[in-house]
Amino acid sequence: MTTRRDFIKTAAAGVGAATLGTASTAQAASPSAGPHQMPRGLTLLSIEQADGSETLGVKLPNGILDVAQAGKALKIDAPLALDRLLTSGNAASLEQLISAAKDKQEFLKDEASLKFGRLFTNPGKIVCVGLNYKAHAEEAGEKLPKEPILFNKYNNTLAAHHCTIKLPPREVSYKFDYETELLIVIGKTARNVSEAEALDYVAGYAIGHDFSARDLQLETGGQWMVGKTLDGFAPIGPYFVSADQVDPNSLAIETFVNDEEKPRQSSNTAKFIFNPQKVISYTSRLFALEPGDIIFTGTPSGVIVGMPKDKQVWLKAGDRITSRIEKLGTLKFDLA
Repeated sequence: MTTRRDFIKTAAAGVGAATLGTASTAQAASPSAGPHQMPRGLTLLSIEQADGSETLGVKLPNGILDVAQAGKALKIDAPLALDRLLTSGNAASLEQLISAAKDKQEFLKDEASLKFGRLFTNPGKIVCVGLNYKAHAEEAGEKLPKEPILFNKYNNTLAAHHCTIKLPPREVSYKFDYETELLIVIGKTARNVSEAEALDYVAGYAIGHDFSARDLQLETGGQWMVGKTLDGFAPIGPYFVSADQVDPNSLAIETFVNDEEKPRQSSNTAKFIFNPQKVISYTSRLFALEPGDIIFTGTPSGVIVGMPKDKQVWLKAGDRITSRIEKLGTLKFDLA
């Protein structure tokens, strides 16, 4: 049987992440007329509309600007989804729309009344980093990695704030675990970039949750990909916060289960083994990171799999998970 340690050794010898497909025709972004522009000074979210479409919202002091509704009414062709905004580099048209619509109450919605959509629906790559906090590596009984350990998720895992993850039958898997992580969102093509310039390629950040099935990951031949990629196993949200508003190297990060007052995970991104600059630079030497690609940066200690065997109480249907990262909000989802 392949153990977790065996996987780490294999991964460290040759790592990579799979490209996960290209955008569909309906979602493909046409280049903007001007220079590639990433969003600045913005907090964005996704609204699930009555017809099931998922469109962009802008968090403003006086409410949530519905980009689809305002753009149609004001005849301003702003990107309707975050994926499209990032790949087109057309932040200027969104800024134009915000300026024109920000004080028009008919385009503003109460956030509490919204149903959140998925922030990302079709990223080119979902790259994940394993064992990126010293205490987490130690609780897992692993040596500290010398280089970032990369694996991947697929687009079927993407889920929204306030989603419900439908768990598989027990005979498929039952050892479910939480992993709150900082999500890096790439805004410009990065290839062979230095650590010093790496953050210049980041459009923003969000909370990502690398939900995991530990039995599939570690007990059925060491299949990390299988344990990480069941449907809905990557809730992201509630917000995308533009990079100019966040220092990714100093953010408090916590995970709560149900009504527990004490967090299961409590750490700070200052404790990364490989900080975002290192992760981006290292990965960009292996393959290009492109606008709209997302990177899960690893989870801190406190996960269930790191507990003594007699204290491992796995997550189950009915449980509620809360992930918090400083400056990025609170991501919530439940299990069924």
